[in-house]
Amino acid sequence: MPDRVRVGIIGSRFEAEIHAIAFQKIPHVAEVVAVASPTPGHAEAFARRFGIPRFYTDYRKMLEDKDIDMVTICAPNYLHAQMTVDAAQSGKHVVCEKPLCMNLEEADRMIEACRENRVFLFYAEELCFTPKYVRAKELVDEGALGKVYLVKQSEKHFGPHSDWFWDVERSGGGVLMDMGCHGIEFARFILGKPKVKSVYAHLGTYVHREKTRGDDEAVTIVEFENDAYAVIENSWAKRGGMDDRAEIYGEGGVTYAVLHMGISLVTYSEYGYGYAVEKAPTTKGWTFTVYEEIWNYGFPQEMEHFARCVLGLEQPKETGEDGKAVLEILCAAYASAGEGRKITFPFEARGVRKPIDLWLRGL
Repeated sequence: MPDRVRVGIIGSRFEAEIHAIAFQKIPHVAEVVAVASPTPGHAEAFARRFGIPRFYTDYRKMLEDKDIDMVTICAPNYLHAQMTVDAAQSGKHVVCEKPLCMNLEEADRMIEACRENRVFLFYAEELCFTPKYVRAKELVDEGALGKVYLVKQSEKHFGPHSDWFWDVERSGGGVLMDMGCHGIEFARFILGKPKVKSVYAHLGTYVHREKTRGDDEAVTIVEFENDAYAVIENSWAKRGGMDDRAEIYGEGGVTYAVLHMGISLVTYSEYGYGYAVEKAPTTKGWTFTVYEEIWNYGFPQEMEHFARCVLGLEQPKETGEDGKAVLEILCAAYASAGEGRKITFPFEARGVRKPIDLWLRGL
C-alpha cells in the first residue's frame, strides 16, 4: 500500500481545476500524477499550470499508467458510465462527479463494474463535506433540533460554466439534473439516508429558452419514510452570482446555513476586480467576494476522505449506490413535473435514456 494515493484527473475545465486545487491542499494523502483531456493543448496546459508530471489526450492511455491508483471523472454526464467502467477494468478506484450518470441502467453498470474489479466507486457530493453543512449535520445528530421534519436546500445562479450543460443530450436534464442532485443528497445526508415515499416537482424554462430545452427553474418536494420531507429549490435564472443555503427544522429547534455568508466579504466596486465571483457575470457593483472558496465548499475534505478510503483508513461515506439513489429521485422529479402528479415509491425509471425525457414528453 503506498503512503499516498496517486491520482489521474479526466477533464481539464472548471471541475477538473477544483479537483486539482483540492488535491494540492492534501499532499499528505494524495498527489495528482496525470491528467487527460481530448481538447487539443488542454491537458498539457493543465499539467503545466498545476505541476502535474504526465498528460494524455486519451483517458484510456492514462488508464494504462500503472502508477495511478485512483481517477477522478470531471467530464460531461453522458461520458461518466463508460469512463467508470474503463477505469474499473483497469484496476483504478473511481471518483465520479455528480450526477452519477444519465440513467439507472448506466448506474447499475458502473456499480457492478467497480464491484467486480474490487475498486471503490465514490460519488462526489461535496455538500456532505462542506464545513458549515457538516456542522449542521452534527447539530441534528446531537439532538439539538429534536426530531427533524423538514430540510430545505437551495442553489441558484444564472447558469453553468460550460456549454455542454445546456445540451440535454449530453447533460441529461437542466438545472434539476445539474444542481438538484446536490440538494437531494444533502437532505438524505442530514436525515440519515431514509427510504423515499414520494416525489413531487414543478419545472419550467423561464429565462434561457434560446439556449436549452432543459429546465432553468425547479422546485422539488421529497417525502421520506421517517416522517420528514425536503424542499429543494434550484435556478439557472437568478442574477447576481451564487446563492447556496440550507434550513433544517426540528420540533425542538431550527438552524440556517447560508453558505456564502461568513465566508465572503460584502464588496462594492464601480470598476470590478480580477478574482471571479462564483457564477456572477461581473464583479461590478455589490458582490460577495468569497475567500478560500474550494476549502469552504468541502472539496479538499471530500478528496481526503476518498484517498483515506483507498489507503484503508476510512469507510466510504458517499458511494455509487448513493449516486444511484439520487438519480432515482431525479427521475421521479422529472416524471412528476411531466405528469403533473406526485410520484410514489418504489419507482423504477427503466428504459429511460435521460431523466429529462420524462418531463419533455408531457409538454
